Formats: sequence, C-alpha cells, structure tokens
Amino acid sequence: MSTGGAELARRARAANEGTSYGEALRKLADDIEADRRSLESIMDDLGFGADRAKNVAFWAAEKAGRLKLNGQLTGYSPLSRHVEIEGLVAGVNGKLSMWRTLRDVADAVPELDAARLDRLIERAERQIETLHELRSRAGREAFGEPARS
Repeated sequence: MSTGGAELARRARAANEGTSYGEALRKLADDIEADRRSLESIMDDLGFGADRAKNVAFWAAEKAGRLKLNGQLTGYSPLSRHVEIEGLVAGVNGKLSMWRTLRDVADAVPELDAARLDRLIERAERQIETLHELRSRAGREAFGEPARS
C-alpha cells in the first residue's frame, strides 16, 4: 500500500496545487513519502526485502483508480478530490494500524525502534486529523456547497 498511497498523495497534491487544499495536501504527500521510506527501512531492519510484484500491483491499482466517474469526461472535479481524500483516509488508517501493531511487539523485537514507531504513530494521527478536515470540506463541495478553489 505504501507505493500506491504515495502515488495517490502525489496526484492529489498536484491536482490541488494553488487551491485552498494545496498546502495541506503537499505536507501530507511529503509525510506519506517519508513514511514509505520509513517502512522500507523497517522492513530492511527486520530482514524483509521489498516485494516488487506487490509494489507494481499497487502502482497499477492506483493508476486504474484514476478511471472513475466524476461527472466529467476529463479533468478534475470536486468529486475527484473527495474520492482521493477518502482513499488517503483509508491508506493512512491502515498505516496507523500497522505502526501500532509494530509498536505492540517492539519491546520483544530488538530490530524495532519503539521511539521511532511512537513518532510514526503520532504523525499518522496528525495526518488522519488533517484528512478528516479536508474530507469534510471536500464532501460539502462535492455534494452540497459550490466548489471553491
């Protein structure tokens, strides 16, 4: 998921550059990329290599996710933004669950750095808070209020 999540975050950032969502999505994309690198490092520490087949599958799934009904044949709509933010919420919730699971076993696994996992958990919790705020606003724009840029 980390590869697909990072791709989705980059796409949302690019599509919202110059809008009221732009700065928050830029920070989220940067954080999600840093989290992806942290996950790779933790996997290396635990002796697991990156699974290229899964990374390619998640990358392809993210690209296929662009083919959605958003009320427009081309371009970006308020519904596009809402769907992307929903995807980011799901991904960050999954990542947060993973960080918490790793933290639960960190005392028994010397390769895991508990303090690092605590920082990753805190960052994911902040990401969720930001995404909930963005999702609420995007939902109002997509389903009720007129869109603002």
